[in-house]
Amino acid sequence: MSLSSARQRRATAASPPTDDGYSKEAKDRRRRPSGEEEEEGIRWFLPFLALGLLRHMSASSNLIHDCDEVFNYWEPLHFLLYRSGFQTWEYSSNFALRSYLYLFIHALVAGPASMIFGEHKVRVFYSVRIFLGLISTITETVLVVALSRKYGKRLACYVLAMLCLTSGCFFASTSFLPSSFSMYAVTLSSALFLLENYAAAVSVAAAGVILGWPFSILVFLPVTVYSLIRGSFRRVFLSGFLTSMFLLVLSVIADYYCYGKWTASVFNLLKYNVFGGGESHLYGTEGPSFYFKNGFNNFNFAFILALLFLGFVPFAKKKYVPDLLIVVSPVYIWLAFMSLQAHKEERFLYPIYPLICVAAAAVIDTFPDFFHDKYSSEQSIFEKIAKGLRPLILGFILCASHSRTFSMLNGYGAPIQIYQHLEHHEDTGPGSVLCVGSEWHRYPSSFFIPSYISEVWWIDDGFRGLLPFPFNETLGGTTAAPSYFNDKNKASDEQYLKDIGACSLLVELDLRRPYPSRGSDLSTWETLAALPFLDRELSPALYRSFFIPHRWQQNNVFGLYKLLRRLPTDQA
Repeated sequence: MSLSSARQRRATAASPPTDDGYSKEAKDRRRRPSGEEEEEGIRWFLPFLALGLLRHMSASSNLIHDCDEVFNYWEPLHFLLYRSGFQTWEYSSNFALRSYLYLFIHALVAGPASMIFGEHKVRVFYSVRIFLGLISTITETVLVVALSRKYGKRLACYVLAMLCLTSGCFFASTSFLPSSFSMYAVTLSSALFLLENYAAAVSVAAAGVILGWPFSILVFLPVTVYSLIRGSFRRVFLSGFLTSMFLLVLSVIADYYCYGKWTASVFNLLKYNVFGGGESHLYGTEGPSFYFKNGFNNFNFAFILALLFLGFVPFAKKKYVPDLLIVVSPVYIWLAFMSLQAHKEERFLYPIYPLICVAAAAVIDTFPDFFHDKYSSEQSIFEKIAKGLRPLILGFILCASHSRTFSMLNGYGAPIQIYQHLEHHEDTGPGSVLCVGSEWHRYPSSFFIPSYISEVWWIDDGFRGLLPFPFNETLGGTTAAPSYFNDKNKASDEQYLKDIGACSLLVELDLRRPYPSRGSDLSTWETLAALPFLDRELSPALYRSFFIPHRWQQNNVFGLYKLLRRLPTDQA
């Protein structure tokens, strides 16, 4: 071998690999200071601070978007703490569909808070919400940091902005629902997968399914399968299996303690919904476009971009395949599966909300790749324009999201505020009875009911489904199996107060229809508080869904959410 030949080969071997100057690696090398081997990515403090601030805002101002949140979670928690509250048929020991272990986790915060705040139960309510916001903040912070380490700061910053400000994440992050708990687990499991901690990713997935929502197993499936393939199969499998067994045993023990018999609420729920044991369609059905409309309302154009992610993958193979594709794929799996179900509710999409943000951010980040010429080292004018459009697109999405959030909070925030007025009217007297008619589904929970009110009753306004009943201590409390409960959503004769004259206080929504409301009888009732409430039926869809300055109040129609008190007999 000649000396010149050896020199030539050594020079070739020592030369750096060629690239087109556009790859992420090339950009990173240009950005790094001399001597720095690798970019650190976003540090923990910034996303934790930003998300913590927004989640605290959510905890203090969020609506209760679903009556299931109140009657299946806030009310049983209130009973565990104060031995009073409403019970649904799912908590009857005959059916035992709901997990008490899920409630006990939140009782770890609610219990000490109830001892600290005493009779100020509203503060206990908000303490639990702050706890939920903290969990959301931690899991989302890990996701942002994981994305920054794997894909760079820009994508991570885009995702952080969307997690902070999109309406869907703002509302879902502090909702006391198993679907929100599954959302936390999906977020953390995806982050751990990107950080290549596969055993922990599968363990978190198992916790999300068993402690949260069993049906969310489909959302965890891609990360779980690929974690088993990439990591040590034995270690990853044992991690998920042992976590699942441990939590299932805890769940059965918790259910035995509360239901008074050996049962497994996780399997009872699956049996009811999957294996033909129940009829969830009794609680309302929607068309196949329901989740797409809902997704647009909560994420506006970010939702459309998220759906386009698969179309952008060919332009960013080196960046996003396979890892980010694996993380984002549950968006398509879950949307397809849930759209096929007859019974649809907004909260069913919660588990994929953070993944929608990730997919949309990736599309925005990849947009210039459409116009990149891999054979040219210079950027085209179109590529430069596409780069300039990225912050504009993101800014538009965030502004529209803030508009949606503002509209929801100001249009539908009256119920919680009205119930908080109760604590200022103790002069109504001990033993007072609060009555609620057609507005039972916006009842914010017994945490808002002061001690001077002895009972809350429903009054008949035409609803013919089965309503919750107070937990019956005489029949056994959580172990009771009252005869008035059924799984067919058939109203019970006992669910309404027969004598409306026994009502001391009344909550109602006056939408100013042609027929008179109860509160219009000024000889019987006096108004203690009244707040505007957006009339959904008479307000245009665009203006009720998004706040448009100078047009929102002009174009929408508002009713009045009222707290009324019965006048004394000598004044009536």
